[in-house]
Amino acid sequence: MNINFTYLPGDGIGPEIGTAALRVLNATAVAYGHTLDIEEHLIGGIAIDEAGVPLPTDTLESAKKTGAILLGAVGGPKWDHLKGGDRPELGGLLPLRKTLELYANVRPAKPYTALLDAAPIKPEYLQGVDFVIMRELTGGIYFGDKGRDNLGAYDECRYTESEVNRIAIRAFEMARTRRKKVTSVDKSNVLETSRLWREVVNETAKDYPDVELEHTLVDAMAMHMLSRGKDFDVILTENMFGDILTDEAAMLCGSMGVIPSASLGAGKLGLFEPIHGSAPDIAGKSLANPIAMILSGAWMLRSSFGLNEEANAIEHAVEKALDAGQCTADLGGSLSTLEVADKIADYVD
Repeated sequence: MNINFTYLPGDGIGPEIGTAALRVLNATAVAYGHTLDIEEHLIGGIAIDEAGVPLPTDTLESAKKTGAILLGAVGGPKWDHLKGGDRPELGGLLPLRKTLELYANVRPAKPYTALLDAAPIKPEYLQGVDFVIMRELTGGIYFGDKGRDNLGAYDECRYTESEVNRIAIRAFEMARTRRKKVTSVDKSNVLETSRLWREVVNETAKDYPDVELEHTLVDAMAMHMLSRGKDFDVILTENMFGDILTDEAAMLCGSMGVIPSASLGAGKLGLFEPIHGSAPDIAGKSLANPIAMILSGAWMLRSSFGLNEEANAIEHAVEKALDAGQCTADLGGSLSTLEVADKIADYVD
């Protein structure tokens, strides 16, 4: 198979972890008889510096054409003085998601055995934890009207029934492939958008009688996720709540550096990226943990190209490397970014 995708290294550690991921993807392609057809483009701060805009036209056109995007990271203090859509995140990443209608963000939480002691949570609370968070990504407060007036500032949060319905369908469909349980998270005791959210999710659930549905308020969920994480399977929530809960879930896994994410649209359309940021303080020092980026590449193979065996091979290789202590300093190891990639690539071979 010819694996044609758009590669966006971005800013900070993005190019380093991106190079690491490409090294593993290339080893996987060789092992399974595929070829990589990589279209590399600019996004974020580096795009501002070199092209004058955070999302150049050729970047967007490539993403539309391939339908599979592997992204490093965007942003950094160099561009913090910029406002609104001129910023790397608001003018680059968010419009890319919105234009491609990448409405479903999926992030896993399944602690690796080798990293149980690295998590700030007692190991007994981590046993059996294996859930995914399905976060609505193109609606809510991040995309509502915002501004300032003589009284202060405002950010509008809006959701339509169709926006809630399509993300709910995605959650129920995923639950059917797992342990058949959806936990919908909202703030329906306070917010009207959450009351609509709960109504639509309840209606959608009628088409999935084989999937258990429960509702939880977001403040309670923040507590339950840490105290009884093993009780959850697919956690469904809106944009801002999901943004917060996914970072919290990362602590169950020991590090943000090992968690990939997928932002999915219609069909096999998807953007795949680590959940961490650009970490400009360690950029260029070969210290960055590439595992989340490598696993994002695995998710791309599975979701956009249907290459389940190849994705599994990468995931198993990562687990072998962690079990052997072959990792970067943030996980207690001593290897550089590319040395970790080489070990994982060797396990794939």
